[in-house]
Amino acid sequence: MSLITFTSDFGRSDHYVAAVKARVFRIAPEVSVVDVTHDIESFNIIHGAYVLRSVFKDFPEKSVHIVSIDTNGARRGRHLAVKLEGHFFIGPDNGIFSLISDEKPAAVVALGGEDTMLSSSPAKELYAEAAAKLVSGKPLTEVGDYTSKPLELRGRIPKLTKDLLVGNVLRVDHYGNLIVNISKLDFEKFREGRSFVVSFGREKLGRFVEVPNQAVPGEVYALFNSDGLLEIGINKGRADELLGMVYDSPVRIGFIEAEDED
Repeated sequence: MSLITFTSDFGRSDHYVAAVKARVFRIAPEVSVVDVTHDIESFNIIHGAYVLRSVFKDFPEKSVHIVSIDTNGARRGRHLAVKLEGHFFIGPDNGIFSLISDEKPAAVVALGGEDTMLSSSPAKELYAEAAAKLVSGKPLTEVGDYTSKPLELRGRIPKLTKDLLVGNVLRVDHYGNLIVNISKLDFEKFREGRSFVVSFGREKLGRFVEVPNQAVPGEVYALFNSDGLLEIGINKGRADELLGMVYDSPVRIGFIEAEDED
């Protein structure tokens, strides 16, 4: 049997998380529910998508992921179950599924059909039951009717010229590290063996470290993290506060031809 993960913007001070889990266990008492996080910023599907995009492939295929973030933002009140990259995702039709993966869903169903009534607690009243059925091996057609594709949103993508790659801060993590939407794959593709300078705020760096402690305490560093994204941090410090950078702040990588270095 596969497992269920649960990601939400519910926080930890209320009973909402427990209520959803209780509903799952009433239907499928033997199932395991893994909490990814319930500290997603309220209504912030960009934050939620980043977290899920970073972790969902670490779970076995056919895992079922409950995604309860900004449920009131669902288009036409729709709540969906989608099959995506061999996993099942259940949540509101607010664009988050298109930000979790670059691939198109293999199948999409509307929970309760196209005319689902608006619910004050869709995670408990809709998502929990659908997740319990899917994790038990039921097909998508037993949790809803096939429907049109989910709402699609486009995340920020880096801009490229011949000698410059410009990205933006995608996320500030718990430690104050700045996660940038420039991937190692794109960096290597456009670098073509050239030297480079990473520029942000007043800082300029000409090298990457492999791990944060290769920088001395208090030193600014840049590396590509385990998700393959550019990360800017300060060893033993908060880069966001000390560098004055926030979500969407620009980060530039300039490429230098050999003759330009003289």
